[in-house]
Amino acid sequence: MDLQKVGVKFFVANPAGTALTAFIDIFHSWIQGSDGDYYDVADYSHIRSGPGILLVSHEANISMDNTGGRLGLLYNRKQPLSGSNQEKLDFVFRSALEFCRRIEEEPALQGKIKFGGNEFLFLINDRLLAPNSAATFRAVSPDLEKIAKALYAGAEFLMDHRNDAREIFAVKVKSLVHFEVLELLHNLQDHGELKKEGSWDTTRSLSR
Repeated sequence: MDLQKVGVKFFVANPAGTALTAFIDIFHSWIQGSDGDYYDVADYSHIRSGPGILLVSHEANISMDNTGGRLGLLYNRKQPLSGSNQEKLDFVFRSALEFCRRIEEEPALQGKIKFGGNEFLFLINDRLLAPNSAATFRAVSPDLEKIAKALYAGAEFLMDHRNDAREIFAVKVKSLVHFEVLELLHNLQDHGELKKEGSWDTTRSLSR
């Protein structure tokens, strides 16, 4: 499967730390400080357990997303990526984690937001390419396992897929070990050339 339109969400560890609407001004300041990288902010904070606050760019959407009642940073790639699936996933995960780090270091938030690095949600926003099925999970699992092994540096993790054709394809991945955002970025850097499949036997996969 040629992975495109993929996304990843890292969850906020302390969701009561700040109001969702605070990100409207923060994202507008990012637009003003960029060289045309971002061009709009969409406010969905009025929707309960919804898309939250969305920063729009040509390449990807970045949002403080509250879907499912769990606040987190969602990086949703829109434009095609070249290279192997592993190179695409490496780019998307690095991008998401860099935005998480930027949020954690945002002066306006005064350190009130921290992300829990031991859990993420992986998405493919293309129902035609990747229907939410067990077959898609089997096709995606090898590449997703490789990136998770690199992120978690060999620590055990669980992959959980819920087979529901009404929803877009999503897999929740959770490590049994706590990680900070900076640790995950360092792990990806240390494993720039991802381990060959089968180097660690640390994965348990569920497809329901």
